Amino acid sequence: MTQNPLAAYRETRVRTASPGQLVVMLYDEAVRQCDLALGPLERAGGPKPGEIEKLNKALGKVQDIVTELQASLDFEAGGELASNLFALYVWFNSELLESNISKDGKRIRAVRTLLDELRGAWTVAAAQTPSGGREAAAAGVNIAG
Repeated sequence: MTQNPLAAYRETRVRTASPGQLVVMLYDEAVRQCDLALGPLERAGGPKPGEIEKLNKALGKVQDIVTELQASLDFEAGGELASNLFALYVWFNSELLESNISKDGKRIRAVRTLLDELRGAWTVAAAQTPSGGREAAAAGVNIAG
């Protein structure tokens, strides 16, 4: 069975990534999915009937990613930082749920902005550590589950 070359590349990229890089990849995808959801909402006239399902699916993916990030927090190693991230992730999921119900782009935009800021911080942390973010991940995120 031949595998799609792009899928094979992505799988290899994930398998060889450090924990810090994996966190950045999760944030990258969450931001991308927020953008997919915002597209139809920000267009004049709002989403077309066929776009509602895509919008719902994109927001569901963001919620899944946020839940994964939330579940991977290590409260013993991360202390206050992990607790603050947990509270922020709870807020993200609440805002995403409400925005999906009301089709409120402002709420999605607020979550997207904060996700992008966190992604930037993780990118810097992963790049500044010799192990590609292993120490940063150990400080509060256990991406291995």
